[in-house]
Amino acid sequence: MKKILALITVMTMAVSLAACGSNKESATESKTLIVATEAGFAPYEYMKGDKVVGVDMDIAQAIADELGMELEIKNMDFDGALASVSSGKVDMAIAGISVTDERKESMDFSTEYVDSTEVIVVNKANPAVAGKDDLNDKIIAVQQGNIADSWVSNKENVQAKEIKRYTKFAQAAEDLKNGKVDCIVMDKYPAEELVAASNDELVMLEDVVFEDNYAIAVKKGNSELLDKINPIIEKLIEDGKIEEFYANHTSAAE
Repeated sequence: MKKILALITVMTMAVSLAACGSNKESATESKTLIVATEAGFAPYEYMKGDKVVGVDMDIAQAIADELGMELEIKNMDFDGALASVSSGKVDMAIAGISVTDERKESMDFSTEYVDSTEVIVVNKANPAVAGKDDLNDKIIAVQQGNIADSWVSNKENVQAKEIKRYTKFAQAAEDLKNGKVDCIVMDKYPAEELVAASNDELVMLEDVVFEDNYAIAVKKGNSELLDKINPIIEKLIEDGKIEEFYANHTSAAE
């Protein structure tokens, strides 16, 4: 009987310790806001030394501060950021993410926090594209998985000769300089940064390809987190903080 009681006591202690360990891990996680991004999209997110900075990172930090949490940033490619938030490996993804019906099937979105304008970047010395209506039969570079990729891939919008998809715009810029692609379709603000850093080899055309909006992505069904972050985003917009973040990072990645 004593052996049985001893065994029950040991098992009870083991279960209790396991529960304590589990609760401790959960508490630790609740104190850290884990955010996925792709740090090749200045001024939204880019590397400054070994640190990821940018407009989106300032927004993420403001959210973490308001929630009383530590911010942990995980830098990865754009598709990886979407996959990580969809699977729940991170709390949020913030990387200039457009809201689309397809993405809504696997993730939820916050209040939209910025309007974006998609433009065309060409080789300044040898421009192969004159404007939006000149994209047919051209080799077009885009960031893999982003909204420009979706737009260019739709044959109702453009009949591209070839679409080259990149994980980093810097690589696309080098190929554009070397004549391997005819143009890049991308967001206006990162385009301005890319042109500014190109040693006068690239230029942004005036044509607007299309307009879009960005929001923060969270795991599908995570309404609890959305209910917390949406009022924070709305206040940042109302107080003009996001405009301040832009001012702090415009041309900062040169």
